[in-house]
Amino acid sequence: MVDTGFSSFDTMVDKANHILNEIEKAYGWPKDRRKQSYAALRAVLHQLRDRLPVDESAQFAAQLPTLLRGIYYDGWKPSETPVKMHKEEFLERIRQDFRYSVEGGTEQLVHTVLTVLQQHISDGEWKDLKSRMPASLAALLP
Repeated sequence: MVDTGFSSFDTMVDKANHILNEIEKAYGWPKDRRKQSYAALRAVLHQLRDRLPVDESAQFAAQLPTLLRGIYYDGWKPSETPVKMHKEEFLERIRQDFRYSVEGGTEQLVHTVLTVLQQHISDGEWKDLKSRMPASLAALLP
């Protein structure tokens, strides 16, 4: 547990670390690969955010832990969303943002990150998220 001296901040950091730990655990990565798990989470969140309509994007983000919500919104241009893209474009954009090689490739990375995130989002919101994605992208979501 982090000790910033302010319990609300400690909780935010702990929740973010918990999600990063879950990604690392799924891949068997040691904690010293934290930059890699962060880059994976950030790349997937940003492409998901850019593909969703603004209202759905905000509803999804509202359920993210506070610190992750900041990562999600970092650099967002709502007036330029949603970006229409099919599965291969979506995966290519993640490959451009995530510069590490990873076992199973980009599609497996996306699935792993989304599986971790799904555990922190309500079932109703997850169903809404899937329904707002084109079929080729919805197939990536657990």
